[in-house]
Order: sequence, then structure tokens, then C-alpha cells
Amino acid sequence: MEISSSKKIALVHDWYSSKFSGGAESTVKIMNEVLYELFDEEPNLYALIEDLKNKSNSWPHSKKINTSFIQNLPFSKSHLQNYLPLFPLAIEQFDLSSYELIISSSHVAAKGVLTSPNQLHISYIHTPMRYAWDQMHTYLATTNLKKFGLEPLMRIILHYLRSWDQTSSTRIDHLIANSNFTAKRIKKYWGRDSKVIFPPVDTDRFDYQKERGDYYISVCRLVANKRVDLIIRAFNHLKLPLIVIGDGPEKNKLRKLASRNIQILGFQEEVDLKKYLEAAKAFVYAGIEDFGIAPVEAMAAGSPVIAYDIAGLRDTVNCISSNSKMPTGILFKEQSVRCLIETIEWYEAKRIWESIRSNDLRSWANKFSLDNFKKNFTNYIDECCDEFF
Repeated sequence: MEISSSKKIALVHDWYSSKFSGGAESTVKIMNEVLYELFDEEPNLYALIEDLKNKSNSWPHSKKINTSFIQNLPFSKSHLQNYLPLFPLAIEQFDLSSYELIISSSHVAAKGVLTSPNQLHISYIHTPMRYAWDQMHTYLATTNLKKFGLEPLMRIILHYLRSWDQTSSTRIDHLIANSNFTAKRIKKYWGRDSKVIFPPVDTDRFDYQKERGDYYISVCRLVANKRVDLIIRAFNHLKLPLIVIGDGPEKNKLRKLASRNIQILGFQEEVDLKKYLEAAKAFVYAGIEDFGIAPVEAMAAGSPVIAYDIAGLRDTVNCISSNSKMPTGILFKEQSVRCLIETIEWYEAKRIWESIRSNDLRSWANKFSLDNFKKNFTNYIDECCDEFF
């Protein structure tokens, strides 16, 4: 591929924040590594805001990040979602005219950067803008703007954001989806096809051959749409031991809801998270995920997955009811307490964890490994650049 050595590469992400970090940030880190290996050029980083002062060992703490005007607005780091109406304006202010190749990593606005016909823009889509589409009502229920009687105004703004989300998608030369579910949403909301490349999961860091314990585990950010409340209500009834790991605005509410058989541990360091995943009887998840890195990490650690049968989890969990030779868990059909209770009761009665081999769990999880992502992402960038330049 021929990219001028005098030109630099831009890597645009929605934000880098110690408060709002997860699988998307892990993915963009590996994307940065791939781009450096491909072009021997360190990409320049852009984002709406950067707030990594409390995580000195986190990527990209040591790198220069070009941020938008939202960085300097009051409470932008602690209440970023309140500035959602400004995201399109802010992302379009970045002057990327000096770059030949722009890669964006987007679940809200990063894909909306302005580029010219002489620039190649490839966007890795974690999801179309959730706030504007199918999770609009969840956003309205949790944002602080509702307290001030601004919900009717926000509905008008979200109507505008839906239009911007669709319009800005037409500026992108090539779209990558992080799952088949995301690809379907891209097709539905934007009317465009996309290449599916699963995000990277560091499967090698887990020991999958440890003895299973007697507890279940759930790991996620503690926000309303993850439906940890549903899991807790089910385990309140089942009286089985459950460990919940993660932080978020729902933590105190969930602690009040939980009975004595449930431990809500909050944030855990990597060494402790590994320990809990490697000995769990099963990983339980009841939310709707575009992909879902935590369930893959659980399988890499030798833990079967019990999850809601929808969205990206259909890509990542090989359900035992499919008669597969390599089952990795169970997908339950309804997002309800009753259905989850019945599923776990069946899992316990049949001792399903004994029939799911740890070697199979690890082999399946390795489909989503760092190496596979690097290979697939590299090949696709290579192909797009050869076609464009």
C-alpha cells in the first residue's frame, strides 16, 4: 500500500475516560498497535474528552490526545452524557485535512469526523448511537436533564441525533461491525453493509484448568441496561451463591436488593478478577450486548456462560441446546426472572458444568483472541488501502 511518509494517520475514538472505559477502549489500543506495525507510523489520537489521570498505567495515558472543546466544559468528565447534544458539533470540529488515512472507533460520535474524497476513512463500529435508537428510553430515564423538566426537549434533540447518526454514516468509506448483531443494526438504521470483525480478547491471560468453585459470577458495568437487577432477583429466589463484580451508578441500589447469598464486590483489580472467573461454576449475564467481551473472558477462564439469547451473545456463546460438539453454555429465551430461575435450576439439576469441557471453552474463546483480531483487522485495512491508494 502506498501512503505518503509525510502524511500521518489519525485514530479517532469517542472518549478516553477512567469512568467510561471498557471493551471499546481495549479494542482501540490493539488497533493502534496494528496501525503502527502496518505503516511504521504512530497514529495521532483524537477524542471528545480525555480523563485518565486516575489510571496512570492505562493506555493511552502517556500519549498526547487531541480533544474537543467539550474537554473544557464544566463537569464534562463526570457527567459527559449530559453533553450528548454537543457531540456531533464537537467531533466535526477536528481538522483532519492533513491525514490520508483516518480510522475511527465509534459507539457514539467518532465516526462523524469530516473527511474529503482524497482521504480514506474506515470506521470500526461498536454500535450505532444507542441513545438515539433502541436505548433512547433508557437514556431519558437516567440522564440528569430529566430532573429539570427537559425531557420533551431531549426527545426533540434525540430526533435530530438520529438524523445526524444516519447522515454521518454515509461519509465513511468502509464500515467494520464488531458482531453480526451490530451489522444488522447498521443495516437497519443506516442502510449499509459492513464487514464483521470480532473485537480482541486477551484469552491467554487466563488459566482455564483450575477446579470449579460453588459460586456463580456476573461481571459488568452496573448500569440499568445490563439487567443485573434481574440476576439478583433470580438468585434471591434460588439461594445460590453469586458474586457480582463491577462498578456503576446502580451499585448501591443493587446492594440493597441483594440477599445474603449475594456478594456485590464492586471494582476488582485484574489479579482478583482472574481468580474469581477461573473458579466460577458459571458466568451469568442478562443484558443485551452488541458483542460482550466479559462472557468470552469467562469462557477463556474455563467458566461456562448462562446468558440471554439475543444480540452479540449469539456470536460468542455456543449453546448446549444446539447439539454442538463444543458447547460453551446456555442461552435463555426470555429476559425475565422466571426464565433465568428455570434455566439455572436445570443447570443445577443436570450438573451441566460437568459436561462442558474446559478445553472446549478455551478453544472456542480463542476464536476471539488478540491474534485473530490483529490478523483480520490487518488484512481488511490492507485490502481497503490497496483499493483506495
